[in-house]
Amino acid sequence: MPKKTKKTAAPLIETQNLHKSYFSEELETAVLHGINLTIHEEEFISIMGPSGSGKSTLMHILGFLDQPTQGKYLFRGEPTRTMTDDELAAIRATRVSFVFQAFNLLPRTSVLDNVMLPLLYHPTIPASERIDRSMEAIRAVDLTDRALYYTNQLSGGQQQRVAIARALVTDPDVIFADEPTGNLDSTSGNQVMEVLQNLHEQGGRTIILVTHEQSTAAHAKRIIHLKDGLVDSDVQSFKRISAKTNNTLEK
Repeated sequence: MPKKTKKTAAPLIETQNLHKSYFSEELETAVLHGINLTIHEEEFISIMGPSGSGKSTLMHILGFLDQPTQGKYLFRGEPTRTMTDDELAAIRATRVSFVFQAFNLLPRTSVLDNVMLPLLYHPTIPASERIDRSMEAIRAVDLTDRALYYTNQLSGGQQQRVAIARALVTDPDVIFADEPTGNLDSTSGNQVMEVLQNLHEQGGRTIILVTHEQSTAAHAKRIIHLKDGLVDSDVQSFKRISAKTNNTLEK
């Protein structure tokens, strides 16, 4: 499923001195302490760090599921703090997608219907295109022969590939993957990462992955380590795992 060209001169994502705190009564818990990042289109990035480092909080802010306490977040050069609720909702529906550790699929519903679900709320994709677009996304994760299966008839790795197809179907600017292999054995986890890597290499997809596993992070081209709410390191990965073909995927 090739990505449509949407490039602009500005970086896809830019943060400037980004802070995030949570408040409970009079108690403030600071999580992010000044994050400065620039992420361009067609990058594949892993965000790593120990528990409590702020990696999931950062992903939630970048994915418009949360807002920073202070600092700037620019999406395609546009400041997000001034966006209206309707504008933010439109971005969540059309320009970003998520793959979570828990697959979050409807169990007694077909693969096709699960993948099609985001299109039911999409403001611009007509109903006449829903099935074709969904099947295209299912083909991209090599599950065409399982399109009419209920998702609870699939293995864990296959279910996560359905979740990836569901994230792909709206043709988003960026796919966020939050510990996508956390509930899988090593073989299924590697297969899921091969799918994501192929989407990046062959389809030009921008992928931002949060993980605590070095073997999972090694699929990315750039690895960002967080520690105590700050960027501890930001390096290109020179030990990147080569993607295999989808012929190796579990049927």
